[in-house]
Amino acid sequence: MVVPKMKKRYYEKWDRSNRLSLMIIKRGIPESFRGAVSDEVTNAKDFLSAIEKRFVKSDKAEISMLLKDFTSKRYSGKGNIREYIMEMSYIVSRLKTLKIEISEDVLVHIVLNSLPNAFDSFKVSYNCQKEKWSLNELISYCVQEEERMKQNKIESAHLASTSKDKGKKRKRTPIKNEAAQGPLQKKHKEGETTCFFCKKSGHMKKDCTKYHAWKVKKGLSEPPQAK
Repeated sequence: MVVPKMKKRYYEKWDRSNRLSLMIIKRGIPESFRGAVSDEVTNAKDFLSAIEKRFVKSDKAEISMLLKDFTSKRYSGKGNIREYIMEMSYIVSRLKTLKIEISEDVLVHIVLNSLPNAFDSFKVSYNCQKEKWSLNELISYCVQEEERMKQNKIESAHLASTSKDKGKKRKRTPIKNEAAQGPLQKKHKEGETTCFFCKKSGHMKKDCTKYHAWKVKKGLSEPPQAK
């Protein structure tokens, strides 16, 4: 009959493909994994199923681990906030495959609550709005806010540096003035008399010989008589 011959031909093709597949699978995995499966397993599909059972995880344990990571995660302010939010979104995606649904609204709130105190005004701004943000909007606004804060830090550091330099210059100025007027200022402070004509200390203008010589030269008065 034709039908049995077709079945036999089909089986021969399948058997050949199965043996080739099994050989390729065994060559592609470590020897320790191959030894974990009984030699009685000759079907490639059954062999893969047996290997898979060795790596089955408890869904409950994985859910617990993911939820703990999701709720305890905090953004330190260092690195990239876009990448941080994408990591949070990835955890939500993994939970979804385990049949744990977390809405986008909840994700947005949890991300905002995990941001550091530097974002407090940003959080208040969101809470005062009636509109809710999508995940993409949250990422966009957070990136803008982080860039703004970084720019403010740069400007504040520059302003502090400039003010410090100005303060140093102001302190140096009176020192220079004292150096220029030092001898006169010191003598005035000590109460010594200074001649207003020759600018020398120790006598007054009326007793200055240079002053009297100048007056005689100009014909303003007679030279003082010696006592």
